[in-house]
Amino acid sequence: MTTEPVRSRATLTGISSRAWEHPADRGALVALRRLKGFDTLLKALSGLFNERAVRLVFLGSAVRVDERQFARLNRLLGEVGRTLDAPEMPEMYVVTNPMPGALTIGMNKPFIVLNSALVDLLDEEELRFVIAHELGHAMSGHAVYQTMLQRMIMLTGVLSHVPGGALGARAIMAALYEWSRKSELSADRAGLLATQDPATAFRVHMKLASGGHIDDLDPTSFFAQGQEYDEADLRDSVLKLLLIENRTHPFLVVRATELRRWVDSGDYTRVLGGDYPRREDDDAASVSAAAAEAARSYGETFKQSQDAVGKLVHDVAGVLGSMKLWLDEQLRRD
Repeated sequence: MTTEPVRSRATLTGISSRAWEHPADRGALVALRRLKGFDTLLKALSGLFNERAVRLVFLGSAVRVDERQFARLNRLLGEVGRTLDAPEMPEMYVVTNPMPGALTIGMNKPFIVLNSALVDLLDEEELRFVIAHELGHAMSGHAVYQTMLQRMIMLTGVLSHVPGGALGARAIMAALYEWSRKSELSADRAGLLATQDPATAFRVHMKLASGGHIDDLDPTSFFAQGQEYDEADLRDSVLKLLLIENRTHPFLVVRATELRRWVDSGDYTRVLGGDYPRREDDDAASVSAAAAEAARSYGETFKQSQDAVGKLVHDVAGVLGSMKLWLDEQLRRD
């Protein structure tokens, strides 16, 4: 019997989660990591109450992955943990669920949950990508900091009783959903760094979008959809803003397009080559530098976008700027 050779993957020793975090995600995380007292308190409360109950639910109703149960998944978790040099390995469970999906929950000790439909749908390398995606969430601490902000948002409920307060609360929620969507892009990058095969990563998005009909799909056409989505007209652009406002995850075609954009930028190759931030330097990470990079990322996206709303705002800003210069000139003449 012949066996396929084991693929060699670069081990990213000491890698910081900052290496894969989207600039908008990283900017928020770097700032929140400086608030040590808040996340410690939330972890303690979660460990005593909510998180303990949630873990018991899965312990009693799902299957915990180990050397004897779902051994293949246990091996994949160990392999992606070694590739990303994870300082701590989370538990992983498989739960009966007809919808393909996965999540990472818990703050004190995050754990991964894979839906049974996802395990049935994906091959081994695709599962490697998904498990690494979830491990990326755990290593970035997304659950801790998103819970922190959710608790803070609960305090804004009083705003609904003052004029304009509800609108302000909605704006805060929209910002948090935007951060959640960016955290998914971050985790996709972690999945790719552990898989080290862009084709596999893209195939996961294609399978999830199509329900597994990968033989009926064409990568060129799939990415053309993403291009068409980016080039929406003015009416569709407004609809896009409304459609994603309360979504925690970007659309799958968009996620694939964003991941390919990261690969094409050269950042993925640089990380594999060893050019990445180290965990030992996380405490010294500059909040202002991270915020500036986040702003720069949004600026570049806005500038390069073919979106009609972006063009319109850009043109209006240009007109207003020209009008200001003209008015300044007239006032100086007077």
